[in-house]
Amino acid sequence: MELLSPAGSPEAVRAAVQSGADAIYLGAGDFNARRNAANFDLETLKETVDYCHLRGVRVYLTLNTLLYDRELPKAAELAAYASEIGVDAVLVQDLGVADMVRRVAPDLPLHASTQMTIHDLDGARFAADFGMTRVVLSRELSRDQIAFICAHSPVEIETFVHGALCMCYSGQCFFSSVVGGRSGNRGMCAQPCRLNYGWNGKANQPLLSLKDMSLAEHLLELEQMGVACAKIEGRMKRPEYVSIVTRVYATALREGRNPTREELHALEQAFSRQGFTDGFFMDRTGPEMFGVHEKKSLPDELFAQARRFYGKEQPLVPISISAAVKAGEPAVISVSDGIHTVRSAGAVPEPAVNRALDKAQLQKQLTKTGGTPYCCTDYQAELGEGLSLPLSGLNALRREALDRLSAERIALPPRRRGSFAPSPSIRNRSTPPVFTVALLRPEQVTDALLAQKPASVALPLEGYLSNLDTIGKIIQNGIECAVTLPRILWQREREGAKHQLESLRERGVSAAYASTWSGVLLARELGFTVRGDFGLGVLNSETLYQLKELNLESAVISFELKSQRVRDLNKPLDTELLVYGRMPLMIMENCIIKNRTGKCACNWKTGKNPVLTDRRNARFPVIHAYGCRNEILNSAPIYLADKPEFWQRCGLWAARLSFTTERPEECAAVLRQYRTGKAELPGAFTRGLYFRDVE
Repeated sequence: MELLSPAGSPEAVRAAVQSGADAIYLGAGDFNARRNAANFDLETLKETVDYCHLRGVRVYLTLNTLLYDRELPKAAELAAYASEIGVDAVLVQDLGVADMVRRVAPDLPLHASTQMTIHDLDGARFAADFGMTRVVLSRELSRDQIAFICAHSPVEIETFVHGALCMCYSGQCFFSSVVGGRSGNRGMCAQPCRLNYGWNGKANQPLLSLKDMSLAEHLLELEQMGVACAKIEGRMKRPEYVSIVTRVYATALREGRNPTREELHALEQAFSRQGFTDGFFMDRTGPEMFGVHEKKSLPDELFAQARRFYGKEQPLVPISISAAVKAGEPAVISVSDGIHTVRSAGAVPEPAVNRALDKAQLQKQLTKTGGTPYCCTDYQAELGEGLSLPLSGLNALRREALDRLSAERIALPPRRRGSFAPSPSIRNRSTPPVFTVALLRPEQVTDALLAQKPASVALPLEGYLSNLDTIGKIIQNGIECAVTLPRILWQREREGAKHQLESLRERGVSAAYASTWSGVLLARELGFTVRGDFGLGVLNSETLYQLKELNLESAVISFELKSQRVRDLNKPLDTELLVYGRMPLMIMENCIIKNRTGKCACNWKTGKNPVLTDRRNARFPVIHAYGCRNEILNSAPIYLADKPEFWQRCGLWAARLSFTTERPEECAAVLRQYRTGKAELPGAFTRGLYFRDVE
């Protein structure tokens, strides 16, 4: 099992490599999920690749953020350069970026970042079909889910084993961008989950701050499952932290054991949030998984030991050396690392005058590898009698051979280079958009709403199941009846959900909104018209072209886009934009409602939702999501009925209204305001992110 360590700076690279990492991951420029890390320019990236490859360590470049159209050409240059200098793989989130990398660097392996929210076998299969060779699973998965995916996946599986846990599924969090203008999907998360919150009152508890995960005591189990790579989180952490954590995990893996008590203590000293948790892995969520980082003095001696360790070249690469020193022939040395073999020849030995060269002296000089990455583990030599060679000649012979071996180890792989050109421009629609409506509860489907003839009405799976008569009401009004698929659907939930969806399909539900790639596959398998939902993260035109290739009927454009960028997107398929509704900020596996009450309190049917309060007294409704999960909604809805000049001129197929906490009569009234243009500003509302920049 590969051990993958974070490298947020050149010093962290040395810390990871010298401490035993098999691979490192790093970012370059502004196209990665840790834009606040030191990251690397092109020159230091090349130096880093050479440094790592010399020592047998692979380098993975993170291009795992959602990009705007104008950013793609520069990202393409970076991907092509990464391929040329021998980067071993690129991690991606954005489907448009993934396709761009395939075009400019067709031989550069692609890994699906955890930002792609892959948490089941269908997600892994989707990634494989797209040409990816590895998938980083969502951190929330339990051991049985990981084991199942490993056993059936067509690609390698990578899992996080240590470091910070996000409260929300990666790739589905909009909290930071909505409340702070810094998008986690673009590498600028402000970590609002680490702040205090309260229930309907004073914000005085870290209700969203999870402890760091540690699966140090489950390494052997993960390896037995078939996990290909164990990943340590922490590109924002100090090099000393990287060294300590890497060394503990590397030593345990190398020796085939779990860490000792002393090693576990070192992990906690290096960084923790009131200890660690393995709650997700053990399928035991709850309040005990939460904690905060307590400010305390740094473990100076532990960090000093780490600096001393990684500051010294460790002999990481085993080599074999064979030599022949014979009369009348040049001295020859051959060095092999098991893959590459090099040979160097030196001077012809002379007859000894005083003291002949002996075997011990020859071995001492030829195996002297101090200060290099090499350690000699096998040595053989033929030495004629009565011969002499100067020690300087032997040293030069050894250095030349090791230099040649080093050159072989960092030699660039033969790779093709393609080109990237933006897809053809498409003129925007000139007709006003139709309206589509997404609802949370069946009682929101009223005659007053249906009489206004939206093009499509969507309810979540559970909404239909609680009142199947709703399907007939929608269809009888000549309106497309759509289901909003669960954003998160574990493997063990899939069959039950599949049967339920088949039942809806038979009753006339014809379309499905999918927010994950596994959802796209499931909807397609069941014969639904597939519509992409906001969770797919559409920020650029190339992603829309990929969705067209995947035969999606439409796609909801990300609400993280500014208005001008929405307008300027090429739209090869029908597009929708959220013009009304509370933006979903987080979807969580750890039920904060149950943590509060001690029992399941999913009361989505009544619409009476608990409210999370922040330090500014903003009130965020918490609603039920499929599988006893939670979603946090924004404190106020987007309202744009009085701004038709924006959404009517963006070339959209549909303007989408999303109703969650609204009363049934409110849903119909708001739709009427958008239809007639007679806006009535609500007491609290937001313009969303359409008129302000998001980092």
